[in-house]
Amino acid sequence: MLGLKLPTDPRWVNIVEKNIEEILTDHAFCEQKATSTAISLIVSFPEYTELVEEMIALVKEEISHFKMVHDKIVDRGWVLGRDRKDQYVVELVKFFPKGGSRTTQLVHRLLYAALIEARSCERFRLLSEELQDKELAEFYRKLMVSEANHYTMFLGFARQYGKKQEVDAKWQQLLDYEAQIMAKLGTSETIHG
Repeated sequence: MLGLKLPTDPRWVNIVEKNIEEILTDHAFCEQKATSTAISLIVSFPEYTELVEEMIALVKEEISHFKMVHDKIVDRGWVLGRDRKDQYVVELVKFFPKGGSRTTQLVHRLLYAALIEARSCERFRLLSEELQDKELAEFYRKLMVSEANHYTMFLGFARQYGKKQEVDAKWQQLLDYEAQIMAKLGTSETIHG
């Protein structure tokens, strides 16, 4: 369904289980960054009314997810750690060349967002199925559904605002590139790493 070319090795969950505090901190900041991305799309492309309306709803949802993750951290007696660079995203955003028309820039940003959400969804599915901590497994199962909806929304907007055939070709190329990134990751307790 997600179209990812390289699935996450299920052994990644073993790495996560050794440091739940770290994955929760990383996850909290992923939700914060998703909120920021939605706000950035509103600021950068205000003329796309339908997109703006969906991004407003997404800001509310993502910040509520941030709160849910933060609550999990606090409930376990921990504090939110510091943010760190998401190496996955750093590498991913190198794919499309900078510049181009506003529409091209928008499509590229939407495709990046779709792929990040798709990978998050896939990772949440793994956590929901493999974590020994049943409370967290259930938590990630519920979040997985949201991420799948976000992925399809972003991809749908990219196809709506760009030329569908061109967008689909770019999407496939981006998926191939992302598989190369993922081949080097999966060794840390981070949502994308």
